[in-house]
Amino acid sequence: MILSFSRLLIVSALMPFAFMKGASFGANKKMNVILIICDDLNDYVENFGGHPQARTPNIKKLARTGVSFVEAHCNIPICNPSRASMLTGLYPHTSRCYGFEHWDKNEVLNNSRTIMDHFRANGYYVLGTGKVMHNRDRREWEDYGHPADYGPFANDGGEKDISHPDVPSPFAKDFGAVDGSFGPLKDLQGKISDSTGKPLIWKTGNWKTKRELRYISDKDRDSTGDELNAQWALEKLKSLSKSSSERPFFMGVGFVRPHTPLIVPQKYFDMFPLETISLPKIRDQDATDTFKHTLNSNEDDRGGDRGTKMHDSLVSSFQGDKELALKKFIQAYLASIASIDELIGKVIDFIDKSSLKDNTIIVFTSDHGWGMGEKGYLYKNSLWQESTRVPLIIRSPGSSSAGASCDVPVSLVDLYPTLLELCELPNNTMKNSKGRPLDGHSLVSLLREPRTGQWAGPKAALTALYKWSQNYIPNEQSYSLRSKRWRYIHYANGKEELYNVNEDPQEWNNLAYKSEHGPLLRTLKNQLFDRISHSEPSASNKEIKKDAEYWKSKFFEKYPEADTDKNGKLSWKEHKIHKAKITPKK
Repeated sequence: MILSFSRLLIVSALMPFAFMKGASFGANKKMNVILIICDDLNDYVENFGGHPQARTPNIKKLARTGVSFVEAHCNIPICNPSRASMLTGLYPHTSRCYGFEHWDKNEVLNNSRTIMDHFRANGYYVLGTGKVMHNRDRREWEDYGHPADYGPFANDGGEKDISHPDVPSPFAKDFGAVDGSFGPLKDLQGKISDSTGKPLIWKTGNWKTKRELRYISDKDRDSTGDELNAQWALEKLKSLSKSSSERPFFMGVGFVRPHTPLIVPQKYFDMFPLETISLPKIRDQDATDTFKHTLNSNEDDRGGDRGTKMHDSLVSSFQGDKELALKKFIQAYLASIASIDELIGKVIDFIDKSSLKDNTIIVFTSDHGWGMGEKGYLYKNSLWQESTRVPLIIRSPGSSSAGASCDVPVSLVDLYPTLLELCELPNNTMKNSKGRPLDGHSLVSLLREPRTGQWAGPKAALTALYKWSQNYIPNEQSYSLRSKRWRYIHYANGKEELYNVNEDPQEWNNLAYKSEHGPLLRTLKNQLFDRISHSEPSASNKEIKKDAEYWKSKFFEKYPEADTDKNGKLSWKEHKIHKAKITPKK
Protein backbone atom coordinates (compact mmCIF):
# COMPACT_ATOMS: atom_id res chain seq x y z
CA MET A 1 0.00 0.00 0.00
CA ILE A 2 2.86 2.35 0.84
CA LEU A 3 4.62 1.41 -2.42
CA SER A 4 1.48 2.05 -4.38
CA PHE A 5 1.00 5.44 -2.69
CA SER A 6 4.64 6.33 -3.42
CA ARG A 7 4.17 5.52 -7.05
CA LEU A 8 1.10 7.70 -7.08
CA LEU A 9 3.10 10.59 -5.64
CA ILE A 10 5.79 10.14 -8.26
CA VAL A 11 3.24 10.04 -11.07
CA SER A 12 1.48 13.09 -9.64
CA ALA A 13 4.76 14.96 -9.34
CA LEU A 14 5.66 14.19 -12.94
CA MET A 15 2.32 15.26 -14.39
CA PRO A 16 3.23 18.98 -14.68
CA PHE A 17 6.41 18.03 -16.50
CA ALA A 18 4.46 15.72 -18.78
CA PHE A 19 2.11 18.62 -19.54
CA MET A 20 5.02 20.94 -20.18
CA LYS A 21 6.54 18.41 -22.51
CA GLY A 22 3.28 18.09 -24.36
CA ALA A 23 2.94 21.85 -24.57
CA SER A 24 6.49 22.12 -25.78
CA PHE A 25 5.87 19.50 -28.44
CA GLY A 26 2.78 21.34 -29.63
CA ALA A 27 4.62 24.63 -29.70
CA ASN A 28 7.47 23.10 -31.69
CA LYS A 29 5.36 21.94 -34.60
CA LYS A 30 6.20 23.62 -37.88
CA MET A 31 5.57 27.34 -38.04
CA ASN A 32 3.17 28.82 -40.57
CA VAL A 33 4.47 31.49 -42.96
CA ILE A 34 2.78 34.49 -44.59
CA LEU A 35 4.83 36.31 -47.24
CA ILE A 36 3.40 39.73 -48.12
CA ILE A 37 5.09 41.38 -51.07
CA CYS A 38 4.44 44.71 -52.78
CA ASP A 39 5.54 45.68 -56.28
CA ASP A 40 7.92 48.62 -56.91
CA LEU A 41 7.82 49.76 -53.26
CA ASN A 42 10.89 51.75 -52.24
CA ASP A 43 11.66 52.95 -48.71
CA TYR A 44 8.59 55.24 -48.52
CA VAL A 45 7.47 53.33 -45.42
CA GLU A 46 7.35 54.59 -41.85
CA ASN A 47 10.47 53.60 -39.88
CA PHE A 48 12.50 53.29 -43.10
CA GLY A 49 13.10 57.01 -43.54
CA GLY A 50 12.33 57.25 -47.24
CA HIS A 51 9.67 59.95 -47.11
CA PRO A 52 8.60 61.98 -44.06
CA GLN A 53 4.92 62.00 -45.08
CA ALA A 54 4.53 58.28 -45.69
CA ARG A 55 1.37 57.01 -43.99
CA THR A 56 1.83 53.32 -43.20
CA PRO A 57 0.53 52.82 -39.62
CA ASN A 58 -0.17 49.13 -40.16
CA ILE A 59 3.26 48.31 -41.52
CA LYS A 60 4.68 50.35 -38.65
CA LYS A 61 2.62 48.24 -36.25
CA LEU A 62 4.14 45.09 -37.75
CA ALA A 63 7.61 46.60 -37.32
CA ARG A 64 6.96 47.09 -33.59
CA THR A 65 6.53 43.33 -33.23
CA GLY A 66 9.33 42.19 -35.54
CA VAL A 67 12.76 43.11 -36.87
CA SER A 68 13.15 45.82 -39.53
CA PHE A 69 16.09 45.28 -41.87
CA VAL A 70 16.72 48.90 -42.81
CA GLU A 71 19.50 48.11 -45.29
CA ALA A 72 17.86 45.29 -47.21
CA HIS A 73 18.47 45.32 -50.97
CA CYS A 74 17.10 43.51 -53.98
CA ASN A 75 19.38 41.38 -56.13
CA ILE A 76 18.26 42.95 -59.40
CA PRO A 77 15.96 45.99 -59.50
CA ILE A 78 13.30 44.91 -61.99
CA CYS A 79 10.30 42.64 -61.55
CA ASN A 80 10.82 39.25 -63.21
CA PRO A 81 14.47 38.52 -62.38
CA SER A 82 14.12 39.96 -58.87
CA ARG A 83 11.28 37.59 -58.02
CA ALA A 84 13.08 34.71 -59.70
CA SER A 85 16.10 35.40 -57.50
CA MET A 86 14.15 35.85 -54.26
CA LEU A 87 11.86 32.83 -54.71
CA THR A 88 14.59 30.40 -55.76
CA GLY A 89 17.28 31.81 -53.47
CA LEU A 90 19.68 32.21 -56.39
CA TYR A 91 21.59 35.25 -57.59
CA PRO A 92 21.03 36.33 -61.22
CA HIS A 93 24.64 35.39 -62.00
CA THR A 94 23.89 31.84 -60.80
CA SER A 95 20.69 31.36 -62.80
CA ARG A 96 21.56 33.75 -65.68
CA CYS A 97 18.09 35.20 -65.27
CA TYR A 98 18.72 38.92 -65.72
CA GLY A 99 15.67 39.68 -67.83
CA PHE A 100 12.11 38.70 -68.68
CA GLU A 101 12.52 35.14 -69.90
CA HIS A 102 10.05 32.52 -68.65
CA TRP A 103 11.50 30.60 -65.72
CA ASP A 104 10.70 27.23 -67.32
CA LYS A 105 13.01 28.09 -70.21
CA ASN A 106 15.92 28.67 -67.84
CA GLU A 107 17.70 25.41 -67.03
CA VAL A 108 18.84 26.42 -63.54
CA LEU A 109 15.49 27.92 -62.48
CA ASN A 110 13.54 25.03 -63.94
CA ASN A 111 15.57 22.54 -61.92
CA SER A 112 15.67 24.46 -58.64
CA ARG A 113 12.65 24.50 -56.34
CA THR A 114 10.86 27.73 -55.63
CA ILE A 115 10.29 28.38 -51.95
CA MET A 116 6.61 27.45 -52.20
CA ASP A 117 7.40 24.24 -54.07
CA HIS A 118 10.00 23.28 -51.45
CA PHE A 119 7.60 23.96 -48.59
CA ARG A 120 4.94 21.88 -50.33
CA ALA A 121 7.42 19.04 -50.83
CA ASN A 122 8.02 19.11 -47.08
CA GLY A 123 4.41 18.80 -46.02
CA TYR A 124 3.15 22.37 -46.12
CA TYR A 125 -0.16 23.51 -47.55
CA VAL A 126 0.88 26.27 -49.94
CA LEU A 127 -1.63 28.85 -51.09
CA GLY A 128 -1.25 32.24 -52.67
CA THR A 129 -2.92 35.11 -54.45
CA GLY A 130 -1.89 38.10 -56.56
CA LYS A 131 1.54 38.89 -57.87
CA VAL A 132 4.01 36.92 -55.80
CA MET A 133 5.78 35.23 -58.68
CA HIS A 134 6.21 36.54 -62.22
CA ASN A 135 5.72 33.11 -63.84
CA ARG A 136 4.15 29.77 -62.93
CA ASP A 137 1.66 31.00 -60.33
CA ARG A 138 -1.05 28.40 -60.79
CA ARG A 139 1.43 25.55 -60.96
CA GLU A 140 3.43 26.35 -57.85
CA TRP A 141 0.51 26.85 -55.46
CA GLU A 142 -1.87 24.13 -54.30
CA ASP A 143 -4.56 26.75 -53.88
CA TYR A 144 -4.32 29.88 -56.00
CA GLY A 145 -6.60 32.91 -55.71
CA HIS A 146 -6.50 35.81 -58.13
CA PRO A 147 -3.92 36.35 -60.89
CA ALA A 148 -1.83 39.51 -60.94
CA ASP A 149 -4.07 42.51 -61.67
CA TYR A 150 -2.31 45.73 -62.71
CA GLY A 151 -5.48 47.80 -63.04
CA PRO A 152 -7.37 50.02 -62.89
CA PHE A 153 -6.71 51.23 -66.43
CA ALA A 154 -8.54 54.01 -68.20
CA ASN A 155 -9.89 52.63 -71.48
CA ASP A 156 -11.03 54.35 -74.67
CA GLY A 157 -14.24 52.33 -74.77
CA GLY A 158 -12.73 49.88 -77.20
CA GLU A 159 -9.57 47.81 -77.25
CA LYS A 160 -7.05 50.36 -76.10
CA ASP A 161 -6.04 51.24 -72.55
CA ILE A 162 -4.89 54.82 -72.15
CA SER A 163 -3.29 57.01 -69.53
CA HIS A 164 -5.42 58.49 -66.74
CA PRO A 165 -7.36 61.41 -68.30
CA ASP A 166 -5.83 63.88 -65.82
CA VAL A 167 -2.25 63.16 -66.97
CA PRO A 168 -0.96 65.64 -69.56
CA SER A 169 1.16 64.88 -72.59
CA PRO A 170 3.84 64.18 -73.58
CA PHE A 171 4.08 61.93 -70.49
CA ALA A 172 0.68 60.33 -71.09
CA LYS A 173 1.46 59.66 -74.74
CA ASP A 174 5.10 58.67 -74.21
CA PHE A 175 4.46 56.08 -71.49
CA GLY A 176 0.81 55.17 -71.86
CA ALA A 177 -1.61 53.24 -69.70
CA VAL A 178 0.94 51.80 -67.27
CA ASP A 179 4.03 53.90 -66.55
CA GLY A 180 2.40 57.06 -67.91
CA SER A 181 -0.69 56.89 -65.75
CA PHE A 182 -1.47 58.22 -62.27
CA GLY A 183 -4.42 59.84 -60.53
CA PRO A 184 -7.52 59.08 -58.48
CA LEU A 185 -10.04 56.41 -59.40
CA LYS A 186 -13.07 58.53 -60.27
CA ASP A 187 -16.32 58.74 -62.22
CA LEU A 188 -15.54 58.97 -65.94
CA GLN A 189 -19.08 59.98 -66.92
CA GLY A 190 -18.92 62.63 -69.62
CA LYS A 191 -15.34 61.78 -70.59
CA ILE A 192 -15.12 60.91 -74.28
CA SER A 193 -12.19 59.27 -76.07
CA ASP A 194 -10.57 61.45 -78.72
CA SER A 195 -9.70 58.38 -80.79
CA THR A 196 -12.93 56.35 -80.67
CA GLY A 197 -15.56 58.95 -79.77
CA LYS A 198 -16.83 56.53 -77.14
CA PRO A 199 -17.22 57.17 -73.40
CA LEU A 200 -14.15 56.31 -71.35
CA ILE A 201 -14.47 53.36 -68.98
CA TRP A 202 -12.33 51.65 -66.34
CA LYS A 203 -10.85 48.23 -66.94
CA THR A 204 -8.76 46.00 -64.73
CA GLY A 205 -6.75 42.81 -65.13
CA ASN A 206 -3.42 41.86 -66.68
CA TRP A 207 -1.85 41.60 -70.10
CA LYS A 208 -3.83 38.44 -70.96
CA THR A 209 -7.29 39.17 -69.61
CA LYS A 210 -9.12 42.36 -68.65
CA ARG A 211 -12.64 43.08 -67.48
CA GLU A 212 -14.61 46.28 -67.03
CA LEU A 213 -14.41 47.77 -63.53
CA ARG A 214 -17.66 49.44 -62.51
CA TYR A 215 -17.21 52.78 -60.77
CA ILE A 216 -19.95 55.17 -59.66
CA SER A 217 -18.30 56.49 -56.52
CA ASP A 218 -15.81 55.35 -53.92
CA LYS A 219 -18.71 53.76 -52.06
CA ASP A 220 -20.35 52.23 -55.12
CA ARG A 221 -17.80 50.41 -57.23
CA ASP A 222 -16.18 47.06 -57.93
CA SER A 223 -13.24 45.94 -55.82
CA THR A 224 -9.77 46.52 -57.20
CA GLY A 225 -7.42 43.62 -57.77
CA ASP A 226 -5.46 44.37 -54.61
CA GLU A 227 -8.66 44.53 -52.57
CA LEU A 228 -9.74 41.16 -53.95
CA ASN A 229 -6.41 39.67 -52.92
CA ALA A 230 -6.79 40.94 -49.35
CA GLN A 231 -10.35 39.59 -49.20
CA TRP A 232 -9.20 36.20 -50.47
CA ALA A 233 -6.38 36.05 -47.92
CA LEU A 234 -8.74 36.92 -45.06
CA GLU A 235 -11.22 34.24 -46.07
CA LYS A 236 -8.49 31.62 -46.20
CA LEU A 237 -6.99 32.73 -42.87
CA LYS A 238 -10.40 32.49 -41.19
CA SER A 239 -10.73 28.94 -42.43
CA LEU A 240 -7.18 28.01 -41.44
CA SER A 241 -7.58 29.48 -37.96
CA LYS A 242 -10.56 27.19 -37.34
CA SER A 243 -9.05 24.11 -38.97
CA SER A 244 -8.16 21.07 -36.90
CA SER A 245 -5.52 20.04 -39.41
CA GLU A 246 -1.98 19.70 -38.10
CA ARG A 247 -0.62 20.59 -41.51
CA PRO A 248 1.20 23.97 -41.47
CA PHE A 249 0.70 26.48 -44.27
CA PHE A 250 2.74 28.84 -46.41
CA MET A 251 0.69 31.72 -47.82
CA GLY A 252 1.81 34.32 -50.32
CA VAL A 253 -0.08 37.59 -50.74
CA GLY A 254 1.07 39.78 -53.62
CA PHE A 255 -0.09 43.39 -53.95
CA VAL A 256 0.61 45.25 -57.20
CA ARG A 257 0.53 48.82 -55.88
CA PRO A 258 2.58 50.98 -55.88
CA HIS A 259 3.44 49.60 -59.35
CA THR A 260 2.17 51.92 -62.06
CA PRO A 261 -0.53 52.87 -62.98
CA LEU A 262 -0.74 54.77 -59.70
CA ILE A 263 -4.55 54.78 -59.59
CA VAL A 264 -6.37 54.31 -56.26
CA PRO A 265 -9.54 55.80 -54.74
CA GLN A 266 -9.69 59.53 -54.08
CA LYS A 267 -9.70 59.15 -50.29
CA TYR A 268 -6.04 58.11 -50.39
CA PHE A 269 -5.10 61.15 -52.48
CA ASP A 270 -6.92 63.31 -49.95
CA MET A 271 -4.46 62.10 -47.31
CA PHE A 272 -1.68 63.92 -49.18
CA PRO A 273 -2.74 67.44 -50.29
CA LEU A 274 -0.61 68.39 -53.27
CA GLU A 275 0.62 71.69 -51.83
CA THR A 276 1.99 69.89 -48.75
CA ILE A 277 4.05 67.27 -50.57
CA SER A 278 7.73 67.26 -49.64
CA LEU A 279 10.23 66.50 -52.39
CA PRO A 280 13.28 64.29 -51.90
CA LYS A 281 16.66 65.95 -51.61
CA ILE A 282 17.78 66.34 -55.20
CA ARG A 283 21.09 67.87 -56.21
CA ASP A 284 21.17 69.81 -59.48
CA GLN A 285 23.24 68.12 -62.17
CA ASP A 286 23.76 65.14 -59.87
CA ALA A 287 23.94 62.71 -62.79
CA THR A 288 26.99 64.38 -64.37
CA ASP A 289 29.41 62.07 -62.55
CA THR A 290 27.34 58.89 -63.09
CA PHE A 291 27.53 56.37 -65.91
CA LYS A 292 24.37 54.33 -66.22
CA HIS A 293 23.44 56.29 -69.35
CA THR A 294 26.69 55.17 -71.04
CA LEU A 295 25.41 51.60 -71.30
CA ASN A 296 23.10 52.56 -74.21
CA SER A 297 20.62 50.10 -72.80
CA ASN A 298 17.58 49.00 -74.76
CA GLU A 299 15.52 48.99 -71.57
CA ASP A 300 12.40 49.65 -73.55
CA ASP A 301 11.56 49.33 -77.23
CA ARG A 302 12.70 52.85 -77.99
CA GLY A 303 16.17 52.30 -76.61
CA GLY A 304 17.97 54.57 -74.21
CA ASP A 305 17.66 55.03 -70.48
CA ARG A 306 14.01 54.73 -69.50
CA GLY A 307 14.38 56.38 -66.10
CA THR A 308 15.87 59.55 -67.57
CA LYS A 309 13.26 59.64 -70.33
CA MET A 310 10.40 59.23 -67.86
CA HIS A 311 11.76 62.03 -65.68
CA ASP A 312 12.28 64.45 -68.55
CA SER A 313 8.92 63.65 -70.16
CA LEU A 314 7.08 64.17 -66.85
CA VAL A 315 8.75 67.53 -66.25
CA SER A 316 8.04 68.59 -69.84
CA SER A 317 4.35 67.71 -69.34
CA PHE A 318 4.14 70.33 -66.61
CA GLN A 319 5.81 73.06 -68.69
CA GLY A 320 9.20 72.49 -67.13
CA ASP A 321 7.95 72.88 -63.55
CA LYS A 322 9.93 70.02 -62.01
CA GLU A 323 8.66 70.66 -58.50
CA LEU A 324 5.00 70.42 -59.56
CA ALA A 325 5.67 67.40 -61.78
CA LEU A 326 7.38 65.42 -59.03
CA LYS A 327 4.80 66.45 -56.44
CA LYS A 328 2.04 65.10 -58.67
CA PHE A 329 3.79 61.76 -59.13
CA ILE A 330 4.87 61.41 -55.50
CA GLN A 331 1.36 62.23 -54.29
CA ALA A 332 0.02 59.32 -56.37
CA TYR A 333 2.81 57.04 -55.15
CA LEU A 334 2.17 57.86 -51.48
CA ALA A 335 -1.57 57.41 -52.00
CA SER A 336 -0.98 54.00 -53.57
CA ILE A 337 1.17 52.93 -50.62
CA ALA A 338 -1.46 54.11 -48.14
CA SER A 339 -4.09 52.03 -49.93
CA ILE A 340 -1.96 48.90 -49.59
CA ASP A 341 -1.10 49.62 -45.97
CA GLU A 342 -4.81 49.55 -45.15
CA LEU A 343 -5.17 46.11 -46.76
CA ILE A 344 -2.05 44.78 -45.04
CA GLY A 345 -3.48 46.01 -41.75
CA LYS A 346 -6.60 43.89 -42.21
CA VAL A 347 -4.48 40.78 -42.71
CA ILE A 348 -2.20 41.48 -39.74
CA ASP A 349 -5.09 42.43 -37.45
CA PHE A 350 -6.85 39.18 -38.18
CA ILE A 351 -3.74 37.13 -37.45
CA ASP A 352 -3.11 38.98 -34.19
CA LYS A 353 -6.67 38.32 -32.97
CA SER A 354 -6.71 34.67 -34.00
CA SER A 355 -5.16 31.38 -32.92
CA LEU A 356 -2.51 31.89 -35.61
CA LYS A 357 -0.69 34.71 -33.82
CA ASP A 358 1.92 32.70 -31.92
CA ASN A 359 2.82 30.18 -34.62
CA THR A 360 2.83 32.27 -37.79
CA ILE A 361 5.86 34.01 -39.27
CA ILE A 362 5.07 37.21 -41.19
CA VAL A 363 7.44 38.58 -43.83
CA PHE A 364 6.78 41.92 -45.50
CA THR A 365 8.90 43.21 -48.39
CA SER A 366 9.04 44.43 -52.00
CA ASP A 367 10.75 43.18 -55.15
CA HIS A 368 12.78 46.40 -55.62
CA GLY A 369 12.61 50.15 -55.16
CA TRP A 370 11.91 53.15 -57.37
CA GLY A 371 13.71 56.43 -58.04
CA MET A 372 11.76 59.67 -57.52
CA GLY A 373 13.76 62.19 -59.50
CA GLU A 374 17.14 61.73 -57.83
CA LYS A 375 19.85 61.99 -60.49
CA GLY A 376 17.14 63.03 -62.96
CA TYR A 377 15.78 59.48 -62.84
CA LEU A 378 12.16 58.33 -62.41
CA TYR A 379 12.05 54.54 -62.58
CA LYS A 380 13.48 51.34 -61.19
CA ASN A 381 16.45 49.40 -62.64
CA SER A 382 19.33 51.50 -61.44
CA LEU A 383 22.15 50.50 -59.09
CA TRP A 384 21.59 53.48 -56.80
CA GLN A 385 20.00 53.36 -53.37
CA GLU A 386 16.53 54.39 -54.53
CA SER A 387 16.19 51.32 -56.77
CA THR A 388 18.07 48.69 -54.78
CA ARG A 389 16.78 49.31 -51.26
CA VAL A 390 13.57 47.59 -50.16
CA PRO A 391 11.62 47.49 -46.91
CA LEU A 392 12.00 44.17 -45.10
CA ILE A 393 10.27 43.25 -41.85
CA ILE A 394 10.29 39.75 -40.36
CA ARG A 395 8.22 38.74 -37.35
CA SER A 396 8.91 35.24 -36.10
CA PRO A 397 7.30 34.44 -32.73
CA GLY A 398 9.94 33.14 -30.36
CA SER A 399 12.81 33.94 -32.73
CA SER A 400 12.72 37.69 -33.44
CA SER A 401 13.36 40.74 -31.29
CA ALA A 402 10.22 42.86 -31.11
CA GLY A 403 10.61 46.39 -32.43
CA ALA A 404 14.30 46.03 -33.24
CA SER A 405 16.14 47.46 -36.22
CA CYS A 406 19.10 45.89 -38.05
CA ASP A 407 21.38 47.95 -40.28
CA VAL A 408 23.44 45.06 -41.67
CA PRO A 409 23.31 45.09 -45.50
CA VAL A 410 21.33 41.99 -46.50
CA SER A 411 19.39 41.05 -49.61
CA LEU A 412 16.26 39.27 -50.78
CA VAL A 413 18.24 36.15 -51.68
CA ASP A 414 18.62 35.61 -47.91
CA LEU A 415 14.87 35.14 -47.28
CA TYR A 416 14.69 31.55 -48.53
CA PRO A 417 17.38 30.11 -46.21
CA THR A 418 16.00 32.19 -43.33
CA LEU A 419 12.55 30.63 -43.60
CA LEU A 420 14.04 27.16 -43.97
CA GLU A 421 15.91 27.56 -40.68
CA LEU A 422 12.93 29.05 -38.86
CA CYS A 423 10.68 26.23 -40.07
CA GLU A 424 13.34 23.54 -39.63
CA LEU A 425 13.21 22.35 -43.23
CA PRO A 426 16.05 20.77 -45.24
CA ASN A 427 18.17 23.19 -47.27
CA ASN A 428 18.64 21.00 -50.35
CA THR A 429 16.34 22.82 -52.76
CA MET A 430 17.62 21.35 -56.04
CA LYS A 431 15.31 19.12 -58.05
CA ASN A 432 18.33 17.43 -59.63
CA SER A 433 21.96 18.08 -60.58
CA LYS A 434 20.92 20.76 -63.09
CA GLY A 435 19.65 22.95 -60.26
CA ARG A 436 21.82 25.01 -57.91
CA PRO A 437 22.14 25.19 -54.11
CA LEU A 438 20.92 28.30 -52.32
CA ASP A 439 23.14 31.37 -52.60
CA GLY A 440 21.76 33.28 -49.62
CA HIS A 441 22.46 33.09 -45.90
CA SER A 442 20.00 32.74 -43.05
CA LEU A 443 19.11 35.90 -41.16
CA VAL A 444 18.04 34.03 -38.02
CA SER A 445 21.04 35.14 -35.94
CA LEU A 446 20.19 38.76 -36.84
CA LEU A 447 16.55 38.21 -35.92
CA ARG A 448 17.63 37.11 -32.47
CA GLU A 449 20.43 39.64 -31.98
CA PRO A 450 19.86 42.38 -34.60
CA ARG A 451 22.24 44.90 -33.05
CA THR A 452 25.33 42.69 -32.96
CA GLY A 453 25.54 42.38 -36.73
CA GLN A 454 26.90 38.86 -36.38
CA TRP A 455 25.88 36.47 -39.14
CA ALA A 456 27.41 34.11 -41.68
CA GLY A 457 26.57 36.23 -44.70
CA PRO A 458 28.76 38.59 -46.77
CA LYS A 459 29.59 42.14 -45.69
CA ALA A 460 28.04 43.68 -48.79
CA ALA A 461 24.72 43.19 -50.58
CA LEU A 462 25.11 42.28 -54.26
CA THR A 463 22.76 43.71 -56.91
CA ALA A 464 22.88 43.14 -60.67
CA LEU A 465 21.38 45.37 -63.39
CA TYR A 466 18.94 44.39 -66.10
CA LYS A 467 20.04 45.21 -69.65
CA TRP A 468 18.28 43.55 -72.56
CA SER A 469 20.27 40.81 -74.21
CA GLN A 470 19.67 37.55 -76.02
CA ASN A 471 22.11 35.80 -73.69
CA TYR A 472 23.94 36.87 -70.55
CA ILE A 473 27.57 36.33 -69.56
CA PRO A 474 27.68 36.97 -65.79
CA ASN A 475 31.06 38.74 -65.68
CA GLU A 476 29.98 41.10 -68.46
CA GLN A 477 26.99 42.55 -66.56
CA SER A 478 26.72 45.59 -64.30
CA TYR A 479 26.69 45.23 -60.52
CA SER A 480 26.61 47.08 -57.22
CA LEU A 481 28.13 46.13 -53.86
CA ARG A 482 26.53 47.87 -50.88
CA SER A 483 28.37 47.56 -47.55
CA LYS A 484 27.80 49.56 -44.38
CA ARG A 485 30.23 52.21 -45.55
CA TRP A 486 30.48 51.99 -49.34
CA ARG A 487 28.45 51.56 -52.47
CA TYR A 488 30.61 50.39 -55.35
CA ILE A 489 29.15 50.19 -58.87
CA HIS A 490 30.90 48.50 -61.76
CA TYR A 491 29.19 48.86 -65.13
CA ALA A 492 29.50 46.40 -67.98
CA ASN A 493 31.56 48.92 -69.98
CA GLY A 494 34.12 49.29 -67.16
CA LYS A 495 32.84 52.62 -65.80
CA GLU A 496 32.76 52.85 -62.01
CA GLU A 497 31.01 54.75 -59.23
CA LEU A 498 31.96 54.85 -55.56
CA TYR A 499 30.02 56.47 -52.73
CA ASN A 500 30.84 56.78 -49.05
CA VAL A 501 27.29 56.19 -47.85
CA ASN A 502 28.13 57.07 -44.24
CA GLU A 503 29.12 60.59 -45.20
CA ASP A 504 27.07 60.85 -48.40
CA PRO A 505 23.79 58.92 -47.94
CA GLN A 506 22.23 60.55 -51.03
CA GLU A 507 25.12 59.22 -53.14
CA TRP A 508 25.84 62.66 -54.57
CA ASN A 509 29.62 62.47 -54.86
CA ASN A 510 31.18 59.81 -57.04
CA LEU A 511 34.64 59.20 -55.57
CA ALA A 512 35.70 56.61 -58.11
CA TYR A 513 38.09 58.88 -60.00
CA LYS A 514 39.82 60.42 -57.02
CA SER A 515 43.35 59.01 -56.97
CA GLU A 516 43.37 58.34 -53.23
CA HIS A 517 40.62 55.76 -53.67
CA GLY A 518 42.47 53.72 -56.29
CA PRO A 519 43.49 50.89 -53.91
CA LEU A 520 39.97 50.68 -52.49
CA LEU A 521 38.47 50.48 -55.98
CA ARG A 522 40.75 47.60 -56.88
CA THR A 523 39.85 45.79 -53.67
CA LEU A 524 36.12 46.23 -54.21
CA LYS A 525 36.36 45.20 -57.85
CA ASN A 526 38.19 42.03 -56.84
CA GLN A 527 35.58 41.31 -54.19
CA LEU A 528 32.82 41.77 -56.73
CA PHE A 529 34.27 39.44 -59.32
CA ASP A 530 35.20 36.89 -56.67
CA ARG A 531 31.50 36.73 -55.80
CA ILE A 532 30.47 35.90 -59.37
CA SER A 533 33.54 33.93 -60.45
CA HIS A 534 31.92 30.53 -59.94
CA SER A 535 29.51 31.22 -62.80
CA GLU A 536 30.16 29.57 -66.13
CA PRO A 537 28.51 30.49 -69.45
CA SER A 538 25.47 28.31 -70.10
CA ALA A 539 25.84 28.53 -73.88
CA SER A 540 28.58 28.50 -76.48
CA ASN A 541 30.48 31.72 -77.12
CA LYS A 542 29.04 31.84 -80.61
CA GLU A 543 25.50 31.70 -79.26
CA ILE A 544 26.20 34.20 -76.50
CA LYS A 545 27.34 36.86 -78.95
CA LYS A 546 23.95 36.87 -80.68
CA ASP A 547 22.61 39.96 -78.96
CA ALA A 548 19.55 42.13 -79.42
CA GLU A 549 20.83 44.03 -82.46
CA TYR A 550 21.72 40.79 -84.21
CA TRP A 551 18.19 39.43 -83.88
CA LYS A 552 16.66 42.75 -84.89
CA SER A 553 18.77 42.78 -88.04
CA LYS A 554 17.66 39.24 -88.91
CA PHE A 555 14.04 40.31 -88.37
CA PHE A 556 14.58 43.28 -90.70
CA GLU A 557 15.98 41.01 -93.40
CA LYS A 558 12.85 38.88 -93.25
CA TYR A 559 10.34 41.73 -92.88
CA PRO A 560 11.69 44.82 -94.70
CA GLU A 561 8.18 46.27 -94.71
CA ALA A 562 8.53 46.82 -90.95
CA ASP A 563 10.57 49.96 -91.76
CA THR A 564 7.52 52.20 -91.92
CA ASP A 565 9.39 55.50 -92.20
CA LYS A 566 11.49 54.06 -95.09
CA ASN A 567 14.80 55.34 -93.73
CA GLY A 568 16.59 52.04 -94.24
CA LYS A 569 16.86 51.36 -90.51
CA LEU A 570 14.58 49.39 -88.22
CA SER A 571 13.89 51.05 -84.88
CA TRP A 572 12.86 49.08 -81.83
CA LYS A 573 9.45 50.74 -81.96
CA GLU A 574 8.96 49.62 -85.58
CA HIS A 575 10.17 46.14 -84.62
CA LYS A 576 7.62 45.93 -81.80
CA ILE A 577 4.70 47.20 -83.91
CA HIS A 578 5.38 44.84 -86.81
CA LYS A 579 6.03 41.85 -84.57
CA ALA A 580 2.64 42.43 -82.92
CA LYS A 581 0.99 42.50 -86.37
CA ILE A 582 2.44 39.16 -87.47
CA THR A 583 2.10 37.33 -84.15
CA PRO A 584 -1.11 35.28 -84.05
CA LYS A 585 -3.44 36.22 -81.21
CA LYS A 586 -4.03 33.44 -78.72
